[in-house]
Amino acid sequence: MRARIRNTELYFDIDGMGLVPHTDRMVQRPVLFLLHGGPGGDHTLFKRKISALRDVAQLVYIDNRGSGRSVPCDPETCTLEENVEDVEALRDYLGLEHIALFGSSYGGMIAQGYAVNYPDRVSSLILGSTAPSFRFLAAAREIVDARGSAEQKRVCQPLWDGSFASDEQLHEFFRVMGPLYSLTFDAAAFDASAGQTTYNRDQLNRGFGGFLQSFDYIDRLHLIGCPTLVMAGAHDWICPPGQSELIASKIRRSHLKIFENSAHSISSDETEAFLTAVRGFLTYAPLTRP
Repeated sequence: MRARIRNTELYFDIDGMGLVPHTDRMVQRPVLFLLHGGPGGDHTLFKRKISALRDVAQLVYIDNRGSGRSVPCDPETCTLEENVEDVEALRDYLGLEHIALFGSSYGGMIAQGYAVNYPDRVSSLILGSTAPSFRFLAAAREIVDARGSAEQKRVCQPLWDGSFASDEQLHEFFRVMGPLYSLTFDAAAFDASAGQTTYNRDQLNRGFGGFLQSFDYIDRLHLIGCPTLVMAGAHDWICPPGQSELIASKIRRSHLKIFENSAHSISSDETEAFLTAVRGFLTYAPLTRP
């Protein structure tokens, strides 16, 4: 499905019932917007594991403007601020008074931006493997310098510079860095599924070479008043757990969960523990809304 909003067209997909029968009445499940990583990724990685959450929420998968199956648009408009405003426009387009948000990695940065700008529209917030400010970049570089192989350090240079020149170079980056992204990384499975996910190199380059070097929500996180689940992988290299600890310390109604056997891809490394944590939170959070 597509929504024409804010001079662009977003692709979105919906999975699961909103209204479900329960004894003698109908019960409204939370509508959970899923915000993907990147910049320049798409929603498809969510469908491998996170789609199981359809039993507790109505899932709305979204491709950011110009990403995935959304229509191409002016690259200058593909910024963090624009992504935040697109979430608000899509909420309004779907006629929803409140939404739950799950943002993973870069999607978690969008989710934080939305929650601080529109706190009254968020019923509950889930932040996975993400960071609150540009400072995550320095922390990630330190980890690669300390733990990375020579080959991993080599393929990271275009990331730091925002200079990926081809899709082949980007594929090599994700393949070489796979063991740092996920403790259960399977190179053969990665190659076999590579065609499922679309990456927009220009957006990734513009993010790491530009706006991700200056964004900062730390001093505004206290504006978030909804129940918030903050999740981190203990072995995450790109958004190390200290970033999630900082987020949780600033949001007054937050719960921090560190997954000890996960890297960046918690839903892949500890699937059942991840699903249990999110299901429990989504079941409890609506009951605690102010």
